[in-house]
Amino acid sequence: MSGNFKMDKNERAYLRELAKRQLECANLPIMAERAKRWYAHNDLRGGKPLIVVEHNSFAEEILPQSKCHNAEAKEIERQLCMWLANHEMINDDKVIPPYYAVYWDIRCKDFDIDMRVTHAEDRAGRRLGYAVEHIINNLEKDFPKLKPSRYGVDRGRTLKWKTFVEEAIGDILPVVLKNNSLYWHVTPSEKVVRLMGLEGMMYAMADYPETMKALFRFITDDVLSYVRWQEREGLLTCNNGNDFMGSGSYGFSATLPSKTEHVTAKDLWININSQETAAVSPEMYGEFIAPYYSELAAAFGLLYYGCCEPVDGIWQYVREYPNLRKISVSPWCDEERMGDNLRGGAVIYSRKPSPNDIGIVRRFDETAFAGHIARTLRAARDCRLEFIFRDVYTLSGDNSKPGRAVEITRNLIDSVW
Repeated sequence: MSGNFKMDKNERAYLRELAKRQLECANLPIMAERAKRWYAHNDLRGGKPLIVVEHNSFAEEILPQSKCHNAEAKEIERQLCMWLANHEMINDDKVIPPYYAVYWDIRCKDFDIDMRVTHAEDRAGRRLGYAVEHIINNLEKDFPKLKPSRYGVDRGRTLKWKTFVEEAIGDILPVVLKNNSLYWHVTPSEKVVRLMGLEGMMYAMADYPETMKALFRFITDDVLSYVRWQEREGLLTCNNGNDFMGSGSYGFSATLPSKTEHVTAKDLWININSQETAAVSPEMYGEFIAPYYSELAAAFGLLYYGCCEPVDGIWQYVREYPNLRKISVSPWCDEERMGDNLRGGAVIYSRKPSPNDIGIVRRFDETAFAGHIARTLRAARDCRLEFIFRDVYTLSGDNSKPGRAVEITRNLIDSVW
């Protein structure tokens, strides 16, 4: 969007009705109950496992046809409708907020390099696949091309957008300024692969081990510089309330402080993952990845580690990361082994079930799905457990599947857990 925000009177009236519906949902007793459960769960005070279905990836299949035509009105409409669709069609343990969130307009140009990215569309026109033109082809020769990242914030545009939303719906839903710039930023291995490709990274670990360590050192320092800049600029906002805090989970926690001024990294949750090194041996992970990731974890208040990568083979390193509170147990992970590792401990077993049952299959096999969930409940017995359903990129024509999956999971929690 440009800075010239537009909305006509019909769009405004429609958005106000949506805002009223969101506020009604946010004030339901179940929302306060869920928030209480999240706080207890994240602060290690027990309770039943919580369930989240991340629905951004299939939003177009559950959202109603847009009634707005101006881009700015469409953006507000989409955010409001996302919460309403989640409540009406999925009914997981997300808490619908009694506010509307806007985010600081922060830009970061990694390593001051223009990376050329080519996107490919799927049959639905979604640009999910992409290829990056790698900057580093010979690590020792091309390393000097990297410079400190350039970043900035457009305060004027951010505050103008906040005012625009407030004038439309702010008397119904307060407009709250937040920061989502670190969601997927603290991921050095992902940045390495964007620079040199997966094959290039793996060869370089063997061919130029000391230079690879220097590259991870450079990237770690660069990430921390970006975070410290945001601290100095007063851009960080607490994420220990109803805040997405990485890899699908939510941040409700009294362990971290809630404040509006002088927020630092130590006040925040952070997600750190290294999906790109899944094929690297545990020993090489310990040598090339763990030292830098441990340093990054220490800079923040609470750590959610992992995304889609298996963590059972590298647990000996990950368990030593400072401030570790949650670990992703993905479909490629040995969930029984992770249950043994986490049982009775203070790290939450954040299970990512396979998305296939809900996603690509046309007929929802409830029996197979129930067996999948029951296995996790047995594997994670006496652990602190949550279910995060993500990477469901299509519902294959059956919009009832996510809600039914939540219902089955809840029933199994009651009967098996």
